[in-house]
Amino acid sequence: MVTLRNPVMSAISLVANFFCIAVLYLLLQAQLLAVLQLVVYTGAIMVLVVFVIMLLNLGREEKLTEKYDFKKIAAVVVASGFALEMLFIIFSMENPATEMAPGAGELGTIEGVGSALFGTFLLPFEVTSILLLAGIIGAVVLARRKA
Repeated sequence: MVTLRNPVMSAISLVANFFCIAVLYLLLQAQLLAVLQLVVYTGAIMVLVVFVIMLLNLGREEKLTEKYDFKKIAAVVVASGFALEMLFIIFSMENPATEMAPGAGELGTIEGVGSALFGTFLLPFEVTSILLLAGIIGAVVLARRKA
């Protein structure tokens, strides 16, 4: 996503990353977090990102020839090493399904998220909502045309 020159293609690649994160949540048996990942990030946040890209009115850049440079080769090597390390960790575990921490089964459920969000993290949740409201008001003020 970071190496793409076209901002729209970069946003589409970010959507693919969000889908992969949702699949990881499903593998961790956190169904609510997976659905929230798809609805909030893949849906709402990406609509906002595409709206900003369209608002900036980025023109077409000259077609650049794609060359294999050092950065892309290094990225492939690092990604391959990371994938091999993850495969080694997965296959070296005896039984990954039973090695969850105590109480970890309720992390992705509605009850677990609700009790954490409206119990322990109520103040940060409200502060975040006020910050998001201020950002929306600021965006409306900046986008408003002067008459």
